[in-house]
Amino acid sequence: MNNFTRRQVLRSAVVVAAAGAAGTALTGTAGVPASAAGAGAFGHGVASGDPMPDSVLLWTRVTPSPEALPGSGLGPDVSVGWEVAADPDFRKVVARGTANTGASRDHTVKVIAGRLAPGTSYWYRFTLGQSVSPVGRTRSAPAAGAPVDRLKFGVVSCANWQAGYFSSYRHLASRGDLDAVLHLGDYLYEYGPGEYQARDVVVRPHEPAHEMTQLAHYRRRHGQYKTDTDLQALHAAAPFIVTWDDHESANDAWKGGAENHTEGAEGAWSERFSAAHQAYAEWMPVRYEPGGQIYRRLDFGSLASLSMLDLRTYRDQQAANGTDGAVSDPARTITGAAQMDWLLGNLKSAGPQWKLVGNPVMIAPVRVPSTLSTAELAGVQKLMGGTSISGVPYNVDQWDGYEADRNRVVRHLRDNAVKDTVFLTGDIHSGWACDIPADPATYPATGDSVAAELVCTSVTSDNLDDILNVPPRTGSVAVENAIKAANPHVKYLDFDSHGYSVLDVTAAGVRMDWYVLTERTAAGSGSTLSTSFNVQTTTGKVTPAQGGLA
Repeated sequence: MNNFTRRQVLRSAVVVAAAGAAGTALTGTAGVPASAAGAGAFGHGVASGDPMPDSVLLWTRVTPSPEALPGSGLGPDVSVGWEVAADPDFRKVVARGTANTGASRDHTVKVIAGRLAPGTSYWYRFTLGQSVSPVGRTRSAPAAGAPVDRLKFGVVSCANWQAGYFSSYRHLASRGDLDAVLHLGDYLYEYGPGEYQARDVVVRPHEPAHEMTQLAHYRRRHGQYKTDTDLQALHAAAPFIVTWDDHESANDAWKGGAENHTEGAEGAWSERFSAAHQAYAEWMPVRYEPGGQIYRRLDFGSLASLSMLDLRTYRDQQAANGTDGAVSDPARTITGAAQMDWLLGNLKSAGPQWKLVGNPVMIAPVRVPSTLSTAELAGVQKLMGGTSISGVPYNVDQWDGYEADRNRVVRHLRDNAVKDTVFLTGDIHSGWACDIPADPATYPATGDSVAAELVCTSVTSDNLDDILNVPPRTGSVAVENAIKAANPHVKYLDFDSHGYSVLDVTAAGVRMDWYVLTERTAAGSGSTLSTSFNVQTTTGKVTPAQGGLA
């Protein structure tokens, strides 16, 4: 669908660089980190998100005075100007306005630019006094029901600052052909330095230098991540469609607590959860405000709908282990009743052909064979969350730990003959392409697949080869083969790579390309195409594809 020309992409990149330099010249010194005083009014970049046919959300953060640092609670209230144009030179301005901000919302700005034409590329910028922000490029969604030939999405998850550099974002930003970027969770991590990094090596330390538990901490950490130039480039290149997983608050979060939260010592969970969500609402380009709901649906003409799930806010506590009868208890939920009804309605509804689901944790069932070595089992258990059945890893944090909810989704797809459903998933720091069996016990001999699941690798967070401390494509290959043999619906598994994916959607099929980084701990890392899988229309099954996207 996206029709950016190469000239437009290159021209916009020049405008972004020039505008950023102009803002720095007016307000600060080049090269100073944006978390420090004197970094410039727009040192955290610009972003857009949640594109609709007639509107797009625009975001920035301003530093109006040296003391107005993220999380400080200091600095004056200011009025920020914004404008949207049909060209990168802003000769054809189509919308403009002002927005007020201050310390009460950490000097972040979120506005809805409305009255836009559907399926159209736009450029936007902000102003504060004489300071001009970098220029961002965005795109509205096609009109409801409009014919759409193709959609392309970047797909990413699990970007740990301490574990490496965000080269994946740079490579996606340089493409120039993305309609949007789907961030499926773990946009940032809560840990302090030394708690979670790259093979136990801190590549670049978190700020603040301790675990974030309070509102000021979450604001400072969001501010740190937004100083990354590769992340800024991707935000400026395409609109984001985001949801959270657990590390935006704390590891293995559920509605009443988290594995990485201690009541008393770290305060009440309700207060920490509220602080995390407030900072997320302030710092992310998403149509969400505290007290609302982040699960939502976006449509892209006649071709695809996208249901973004929230699998942390309403879920019951994880089962103690895989033998706990709680994993199949119909009273337990990962979605909550209202969100489940909403999801099933989206899947059954008439409308766009492809029903894409932004899914923070894996829905395909995974059983780990007991034939693995002790070291392999320990490594998989650490990757999957530390729970086991008789020494065999079992991930109670994903849909495997909430079997009744998964069965309800699977039965709904099967009984209503719903076609063309694809779950797009992050979380597990590995690449997967899976069928979702109607009945795993009879698949594939007599069982059907009701949908497909495509899982992106981590941007930087540790994979199995990192946990085992072995070179890529060595020790983990045997583990991958054993898991695929034990789970015939798993057609592709990569436990080693860090990188990003590109999703290509046409009427004939949905295709994902997995790109892997050369070295996540190198700031200028290259990337290469690893593999590609298709989901052909009406099949609900994944099959290998050849070559990369044009």
